[in-house]
Amino acid sequence: MKAINYKKLGETLFYEKISNGLEVFILPKKGFRKTVATFTAKFGSVDTKFLLPGKKVPIQVPDGTAHFLEHKMFDSKKGDVLHSFAEQGASVNAFTNFTRTAYTLSATSNINKNIIALIDFVQEGYFTDEMVEKEKRIIEQEIRMYDNNPDWRARFGILENMYKTHPVKNDIAGTIKSINQITKEDLYACYNTFYHPSNMLLFVIGSVVPDKLLKEIRKNQEEKTFRETGEIYRISAAEDVNVNKKSNVMDISVPIPKVFIGHKEPNAIRQDRKLLNYELSLNVLFEIMFGESSEAYEKMYNNGFLSIPFTYDRTNERDFGFSIIGGESQEPEAIIQIIDDTISRFQKESINKEHAQRVINKEIGSFLKSINSPQFIANQFTRYHFNETNLFDTLPTLENLSVKDLEEALHFHFSPGSQTTLVVKET
Repeated sequence: MKAINYKKLGETLFYEKISNGLEVFILPKKGFRKTVATFTAKFGSVDTKFLLPGKKVPIQVPDGTAHFLEHKMFDSKKGDVLHSFAEQGASVNAFTNFTRTAYTLSATSNINKNIIALIDFVQEGYFTDEMVEKEKRIIEQEIRMYDNNPDWRARFGILENMYKTHPVKNDIAGTIKSINQITKEDLYACYNTFYHPSNMLLFVIGSVVPDKLLKEIRKNQEEKTFRETGEIYRISAAEDVNVNKKSNVMDISVPIPKVFIGHKEPNAIRQDRKLLNYELSLNVLFEIMFGESSEAYEKMYNNGFLSIPFTYDRTNERDFGFSIIGGESQEPEAIIQIIDDTISRFQKESINKEHAQRVINKEIGSFLKSINSPQFIANQFTRYHFNETNLFDTLPTLENLSVKDLEEALHFHFSPGSQTTLVVKET
């Protein structure tokens, strides 16, 4: 067991890689009433084409398979997983995103017992034809529910504008057509490939004793047998920098039209500290350009173009990245023009160093506040680690950001041909 000290944050993180490849991180927090654990597979909605262990011909599973598999993990041979955890004073949940499937435990008692139970249920995948057919009806209802959500439809609408072939453009849950193509064999293919301990990470934060917990985890894993997987080969879709559609109008009945401006990044494989530096630069950059104290925001708001809220977010993973800016507006074309003008102006001028430092300080404050949340730390640590970087490097990286970093991110992210717009309104 290795102890990693983060003096500025006053934290000590304990780490061990189990003999079967499972990586375990434990962050003890004395006095915390609740302990949170996440058991996460590096497997998400974009992982639809891959090689089975030991095979040379790739397979393709239907869109939505990762999310479908997440649902089916809660049906075990022993019965209702949720009920068994509730009896032990704990709750479990799960989510699937583009690149990860995470199973989350919250517990205030029987901590070690509940963590072992979390590991056991995720490592006991059991699927039958009858279970799969039953789940299809449940997920159909979920898909129909999201189809009635204008914001959800708009998000994937603008991703479809951006991407030609990459599966990031497809709804994480899939479509009614795609989920009805999922079979028990598809679930086992994904489970046996991606749910191997060597492709998973366990993160625990709370009032725990690291050496005692690690001893129980080691024992649990040594008593199980896992088939060899070797290196996992994902087959990615080729994408160029240009968007699929420059603009689109989505016909949905909404009280106020919605406008979204998306930017698709060039294919650039980023990981480790370079990815962390880049995405923190984007966070600062977006706040400078479009935050509530920005010239662009004031212009949109003062001219009556903008309805609150106005949002901007970015997604950066190892081999894809994009940002979405948008909100409600009776004048969507005016919003698009202001965003365009702002980007153009910033690319022609130097970023003010003092202004940048104020925003960096604000980001530092936000980060220090967020690490008071066990859930935030557990989820974000895993995401960063899968991208070969470290959540706790955020503070020193922010402290060392320069105007040069911001300007490099500015010109890379807002590259020629990368922009698309989507207006949602009743036509």
